Amino acid sequence: MGRGRLRIYLGAAPGVGKTYAMLAEAHRRSERGTDVVVAFVEDHGRRHTAERVTGLEVAARRELTHRGAVFTEMDLDAVLARRPRVALVDELAHTNVPGCRNEKRWQDVEELLAAGIDVISTVNIQHLESLGDVVEGITGVRQRESVPDEVVRRADQIELVDMSPQALRRRLAHGNVYAPEKIDAALAHYFRPGNLTALRELALLWTADRVDEYLQKYRAEQGIQGTWQARERIVVGLTGGPEGATLIRRAARIAARGSGGELLAVHISRSDGLAGSGSGSSQTLIEQRALLESLGGSYHAVLGDDPAVGLLDFARGVNATQIVLGTSRRPAWQYVYGPGVSGTVTRESGDIDVHIVTHEHAAKGRGRIPIRKVTDLGRTRTVAGWLIGVAGPPLLALVLINVHGLGLTTDMMLFLSLTVCAALVGGLFPAIASALVGSTALNYYFAPPIHTLTIDEPQNIMAVAIFTTVGMAVASVVDLAARRTHQAARSQTEAQTLSALAGTVLRGSPNGDGVLTALLEQVRETFQQESVALLERSDRAAEWQAVATAGPRPPERPETADVDVPVGETLALVLRGRVLPGEDRRLLGAFAAQAAVLLERRRLAGEAAAARREAEGNRIRTALLAAVSHDLRTPLAGIKASVSSLRSADVEWDEEDEAELLAGIEAGADRLDHLINNLLDMSRLQTGTVTPLIQETDLDEVVPFALGGVPPGAVRLDVPETLPMVRADGGLLERSLANLVENAVKYSPAGVRVLVKADALRPASGPGRVELRIVDRGPGVPEDAKERIFAPFQRYGDAPRGAGVGLGLAVARGFVEAMDGTVSAEDTPGGGLTMVVTLPAVERVPDPDGPDPGALGPGALDPHGPAVDEPAADALAPGGAEPSQPPA
Repeated sequence: MGRGRLRIYLGAAPGVGKTYAMLAEAHRRSERGTDVVVAFVEDHGRRHTAERVTGLEVAARRELTHRGAVFTEMDLDAVLARRPRVALVDELAHTNVPGCRNEKRWQDVEELLAAGIDVISTVNIQHLESLGDVVEGITGVRQRESVPDEVVRRADQIELVDMSPQALRRRLAHGNVYAPEKIDAALAHYFRPGNLTALRELALLWTADRVDEYLQKYRAEQGIQGTWQARERIVVGLTGGPEGATLIRRAARIAARGSGGELLAVHISRSDGLAGSGSGSSQTLIEQRALLESLGGSYHAVLGDDPAVGLLDFARGVNATQIVLGTSRRPAWQYVYGPGVSGTVTRESGDIDVHIVTHEHAAKGRGRIPIRKVTDLGRTRTVAGWLIGVAGPPLLALVLINVHGLGLTTDMMLFLSLTVCAALVGGLFPAIASALVGSTALNYYFAPPIHTLTIDEPQNIMAVAIFTTVGMAVASVVDLAARRTHQAARSQTEAQTLSALAGTVLRGSPNGDGVLTALLEQVRETFQQESVALLERSDRAAEWQAVATAGPRPPERPETADVDVPVGETLALVLRGRVLPGEDRRLLGAFAAQAAVLLERRRLAGEAAAARREAEGNRIRTALLAAVSHDLRTPLAGIKASVSSLRSADVEWDEEDEAELLAGIEAGADRLDHLINNLLDMSRLQTGTVTPLIQETDLDEVVPFALGGVPPGAVRLDVPETLPMVRADGGLLERSLANLVENAVKYSPAGVRVLVKADALRPASGPGRVELRIVDRGPGVPEDAKERIFAPFQRYGDAPRGAGVGLGLAVARGFVEAMDGTVSAEDTPGGGLTMVVTLPAVERVPDPDGPDPGALGPGALDPHGPAVDEPAADALAPGGAEPSQPPA
């Protein structure tokens, strides 16, 4: 089962007709026989929209009650069970009513898509998460509901539903959008012409960016290298010379002629052609870069063997439509060596327009002979090739002079073999040198008349010419093979690097901790750089800040880096070490994109954790208010009533009545004290301010004090004298056990005592522990609720409101865990609940001359600890007899 396809109708504001367009598309598909179901469509009382729903199958909605009101939501389970081919789901950014399976409607849509159901939905531009601040700045209204941009970007189709501000205001005035009583306020505030124009521009630009992403993806998938002039992208070639500022300003004026034009400048790092030369080149480039960024452009530095080829490769890679170059600074006599960079770019640019801009520095540069660099085979091979090509033919001629009778044909084959060897070792130029030197040696020493450069036989002239031609041809073939081998090896390396990059990202933690640094370290190692940094700024006027770095002395600004890859306007991946060739920047761009994704994921994880903490804090505060409003007021009301009765002059109380009223006051005060202590303890746990004083503690001293709040005879103790001491805070442990025991007594049947039993455990490995089991014979707790009872403000079952605020177990577990212990709940054999508390035991070094007084006591050989023994279990049954001491 494949994933469903998502189509989204995007609008600039409410009322432009997104839902109407969606319903029209549904009717078209339904007429063609497609199974279409209206999963959820909100007409907002608009008559024309409601009429378009007629004739379509509408799924029943789910009713939910929230805060005393009844709401209807999409019934996700019903739609999944119905499994239509296409489902209409309106308002993608909608927040579901509490009680739904998902918090957001776009999450419901994700489930439908995962089930193979196509979905058609709608959303307004102001609901995109990244544009929330922008929309608020325009309209003054903060959108409460939002949808992540990535959800919308992943849509298979996005259709913009556009309408001019004037037409939308007329539709609003005619009552086609809002009820009559809301029209005047809407026209005067949110639907002002300026607001609507700005929102419309946002929608158009966002959609244009999305279309551009589709275009780039399609060109990459289809392997299209030619330029499609869908958007003006102007590339400026900078040499580091003084004419650069003129070129940048001219290109900026060209880009400003059309809306959405992009300005990019590239510097090819070589010492000729487009490369800058001279001591002032670096400082000039820094100044030109600052000018470029002030005009809204981006700067790029690449390394290229041939400046013209490097510039054209970069321009085609970014889908540029125009290239701006300056008139060459080369002297006129140098054009005998070739047309220069400007001429080559103009000739090879294809469908990219080239602008040659004149300037005052034209033809005033220093004269240098341009030499094209061929395939780099390494220094050793190049030197060996030249030795074979230049010194090899004379040495071979010297050998052949002393060997008579081989003939001119054999001599030529030997010289040709030497040329082939020079080509295999050194490449093109050494092989050409070998062919020329070898042909000269053949002519002088072996072609009659010898010792002259003349040849008297035509066939010998043809043989020498063929020898020279074949030698050069072989050299060219070997050089081409070396180039193809280099390209294949590079493609394989890029594939392996991208695979490793994907693995690094996928294996990272959900919040991105450590993965971003590892990714930058991978960039540093892959491209052999000294250091790498990911820089960020809040806006163009702000200072750059390092988000993550790898290596020593990371760049602090893009201007000081050897390589930088912008990721939008506020993020840049910068490298220090060496300038990279243009072919490496494509791979580096993939690393930069993944670094941005990891940064965003880390921030989203942090925001989600903060939101969870805030939600938990809100829940605690809400529950605390509820507790204060009821549970604390109840004992206060009892105390006040008793005090008022005692102070009343109208009634004379006898001693028995006064004692009863005073006992009520005392009981209410004790209850208040208990509740306030638990609330304060929970507050300390929530804020992380519990700092236990861990020391050696004897349970015989702590447990009896923990039973002070329960009626006499309600608890039976079984704490052996041989039990080792534990590492704990005596005060926190007493509070924890008191809460656990009081909770057990509260739920035990009347007349049945609670058992507090202690044993020592010695696990197979690790330090020993001491276990306390608080056993009751109450109603017990289902398996799925054994963890929930430890949550704050939880009461189990039908406990009355006056039975406490539900903090006792939460405080007990929090204190015990702060002391490196555990608290868990188990079923009591025969019925009831057993609270199990484990604490670290104090290990004693055994005395070799006698028994260890701190040895672990009963149950020490049982790695799981003893269960409640049968006599003790019998004693807990209603009406049970007093048990005898359990066996050791």
